[in-house]
Amino acid sequence: MSNIIVKSSNGITVVPIESQLLTQRKLFIEGEITDASACDFAKKISLLVSDDPKAPIDIAITSDGGLVSAGLMIYDIIRSLDLEVYMYCRGMAASMAAIILAGGQKGRRFILPHSRIMIHEPLISGGVGGSATSIQRTAESIMETRRISVELLSADTGKTKKEVEKAISFDNYMNAKEAVEFGICDTITDKLWISHN
Repeated sequence: MSNIIVKSSNGITVVPIESQLLTQRKLFIEGEITDASACDFAKKISLLVSDDPKAPIDIAITSDGGLVSAGLMIYDIIRSLDLEVYMYCRGMAASMAAIILAGGQKGRRFILPHSRIMIHEPLISGGVGGSATSIQRTAESIMETRRISVELLSADTGKTKKEVEKAISFDNYMNAKEAVEFGICDTITDKLWISHN
């Protein structure tokens, strides 16, 4: 983690750059989405809301996705916020990360010009084995995850469920323009952060 030097009346202090950005109400969803990263995100959101329950929050996303349950936790937390949340796709938002981005507040979902989105059906990780009942339960769980993904993307993009089902039937990569047209993002921006004034 990078550090920066902060000057104050108390002298010079070296602090992690992430801590300094957090004081500016800027959060990051980056790398693999895991239970640990989702819990860390929840703690940071709780801190910011307790500090000021009305001030806007910026969230930058650079992630290839990850654990569905962890991603849905982040999705639910963002949706629960009673304040302005500005979300930015930088680089790539794929799989669960794309669903989180699409679930942002309408008009406040941004994508940088050369960033990309990828959506697809839920994947089976590690193969399937065990008893017939176990395999059946695994299949049912995957289909439930697919149903949730379709419902969320449909509600958040304005596409019909059939349109979403068709769109996620393969690894569907979108450039910034296509992501806006599909409804995952609202605006292409060349700004690192959008002014809230």
